[in-house]
Amino acid sequence: MLTTLWRCLLAVCDWRRMVRILLGQAPLDVVFITNIRDEEERRRFFPAHANRLHHASGPRMHLRGVAAQVRGINFTAEEMYTPEGRRQAKKVFIEAVDWAENQGAKVVLLAASTKRLFGRDGLELKRRFPNMVFTIGDNGTALLLCADVERAVAESGLDRQKMRVLVIGPYGILGEAVSAHLVRQGFQTLGYGSNRKLLVAFAARTGMPVVHDLSEAGQVDLVVACTHSAEAKLTVEAIEQLRRPRQKLIVVDVAEPANLDEDTWRQCAHLVVRQDAGNGHSPRLRYVLGALSHGKLHLPPGTVFGCFAEAMALFDRIFRQHDAQALRADWFDVNLPQTQAVADSFASLGIGLPQPHCFGRPVPGFYLPLQARHSGHGMGLPPAQRAGHAAG
Repeated sequence: MLTTLWRCLLAVCDWRRMVRILLGQAPLDVVFITNIRDEEERRRFFPAHANRLHHASGPRMHLRGVAAQVRGINFTAEEMYTPEGRRQAKKVFIEAVDWAENQGAKVVLLAASTKRLFGRDGLELKRRFPNMVFTIGDNGTALLLCADVERAVAESGLDRQKMRVLVIGPYGILGEAVSAHLVRQGFQTLGYGSNRKLLVAFAARTGMPVVHDLSEAGQVDLVVACTHSAEAKLTVEAIEQLRRPRQKLIVVDVAEPANLDEDTWRQCAHLVVRQDAGNGHSPRLRYVLGALSHGKLHLPPGTVFGCFAEAMALFDRIFRQHDAQALRADWFDVNLPQTQAVADSFASLGIGLPQPHCFGRPVPGFYLPLQARHSGHGMGLPPAQRAGHAAG
């Protein structure tokens, strides 16, 4: 009932879409088609006993004249791993693309675990819908993830030449991108993942050192988590093993669902500085219904997932700036020229990094030295801030 009411309010309150229709414009420019993360998200977006073969509208947003909307399919990642689940999910996804095309959308994002639903190149989709641009959004996410890592290092005061970085899931799309960036920037970097075959192939291809067990990693200063694989998730014990003595561990977590999940984070929050990563922000981005919509995505105001930001930027670049090269590009691929093109488009639209957040809450800072847990007020804050708290 509440979900239905929310969707009715979206339609009533989306005055920007009403203006577009009155002016003879398409209702939508961009559609993000995504699966659901878990049962909790299913309850937030679908009525109880909803038909698995239906797709449904999610949050609407507008950025400098670009109109975008989430369209959800009622499958979790696990449900799409089975042959029958994958077949059904593909069918519903295609129906969602049909819906998007009828709404006038020109760019469709394959979000979350739908990225490889149609293989590594999406040819089936491209042939079926030749007038639409499809993207997995990972050039934008990789760009923002690398910027998140750079900011965390700068604000923590860590020595770039001496610090060690662990990438969890370096063989995935984002893992490869951030690993290459870290190596280019001269960081001491190593990889870890639960898929031994992919990890060995990654090491052979890149020459980057890897470990097959976290107990072999030694102490590191920063972890970049690029997979939510259950076998590669950070635990309280892993945090204790990886962090340096008397120092918090930085975890830059781009995985969806989170690698360092909220329950585990709560148990070791005094030992770790964790931040959600790979998101984009613009002060001019507006969600219809505000917090009632961005809150459903567990995002702060003006903030979208990096893949969402890329899809909106591609619409601007291809269909408003008429960039023929971007139109011809394969946006299922992640490479430096395309990442740079997305960076330029982000600058044009005013998309940058949001303030660091952890599960939707602001991160107070990257001060890493541990304070004695019995020391009372101001635990974990720099001296000046502790003095401020004491004075207050």
